[in-house]
Amino acid sequence: MTSSLTVRTTELPVDDRLLDLVPADDDAVTWLRRDEGLVGWGVAARIRTKGLTRFSDADKWWTETCARAEVHDDVNEPGTGLVCFGTFGFADDPGDSVLVIPEVVIGRRAGRTWLTLVDGATYDRTDGGRGAPPAAPEDVAFADGALDGERWMAVVADAVRRINDGALEKVVLARDLIATAVAPIDVRWPLARLAQSYPMCWTFHVDGMFGATPEMLVRRERGLVTSRVLAGTIRRTGDDERDLALAATLARSSKDLEEHEYAVRSVADALEPHCSSMNVPEAPFVLHLPNVMHLATDVAGVVHDSTTVSSLQLAASLHPSAAVGGTPTVEAVRLIDEIECMDRGRYAGPVGWMDTTGDGEWAIALRSAEISGDTVRLFAGCGIVADSDPEAELAEAQAKFVPVRDSLTAG
Repeated sequence: MTSSLTVRTTELPVDDRLLDLVPADDDAVTWLRRDEGLVGWGVAARIRTKGLTRFSDADKWWTETCARAEVHDDVNEPGTGLVCFGTFGFADDPGDSVLVIPEVVIGRRAGRTWLTLVDGATYDRTDGGRGAPPAAPEDVAFADGALDGERWMAVVADAVRRINDGALEKVVLARDLIATAVAPIDVRWPLARLAQSYPMCWTFHVDGMFGATPEMLVRRERGLVTSRVLAGTIRRTGDDERDLALAATLARSSKDLEEHEYAVRSVADALEPHCSSMNVPEAPFVLHLPNVMHLATDVAGVVHDSTTVSSLQLAASLHPSAAVGGTPTVEAVRLIDEIECMDRGRYAGPVGWMDTTGDGEWAIALRSAEISGDTVRLFAGCGIVADSDPEAELAEAQAKFVPVRDSLTAG
């Protein structure tokens, strides 16, 4: 059981980029979009959970920790006071997950910056404890992970056959890529590259899992809940005129619209029991990112059970959505376990943060990787439906590797 924590949040008169304040610390956490969000380091408390009860065990621990904490909050914004950060396994087995409370957290929102210190932790404003800036990774080499391209396309073809035989409607299949450097990689380097190149995404790092995800699984703030659903993808060419034409093609694609409809329906169905009212747009919009374009829908609602159901519990009820699992979910996840030939770990699981009110933001760990010393394991996945083409899906997966792959280079 975690002992009682003493927490104090005060205004911080700095305008540095938040990532520039983070020291070289394996336990550093990051949650940023357009230089707003939260960064932190040190470990005041942590719980590791696994299996089918990984979400409920973490949520119970957080509730009990908050109940014992002594919190002094002079700022009173979402993300002030005591906050935790988490990253959760995709599958129930083994489902290794973690929830951590940093000793130091610096946050920024709407022009206000604040500092949270836990249990006597200190922060030196003169240098932030940063030490040397991160060095570029050295001599990074990339190799296929569990399956090479040809074998992965065979798996996709197998999935298409099963879908056409009526076993299921959609399955999301992922593959991995292994990057190896000649020395341990400072995660601050790829994080800075991702935050700069993908400002519309949420750049995150928790317990070795990092990336820049475009997909918000669930945000709960003061009674309002939102979820950004992405499904249906096309690769950008770099030619603006050509990309506009491709965006129009994506918006009319029956294959991609079908895939997207499955994903939106799964999110709306999961949120509906918790909401007194909901808004589910009839048609998606096209989200333009530097490397790809997605069909996107923002689902919103007013929650009626915020006193009893936290944002983490909402994330658990949404996971896995059709955007990362498939439709029907049970059959799709079973097929993933049977034919994908790799352990996803925490790829495509919820990642984010939560405060003492239960408000928070939980994204899906996409465009992501797991870092350990000199090795980085990158992930990418594609939604497979009845008329999916294995070669096109492989090209889409390659495009989805680009953000993290490029972030590991020295350019």
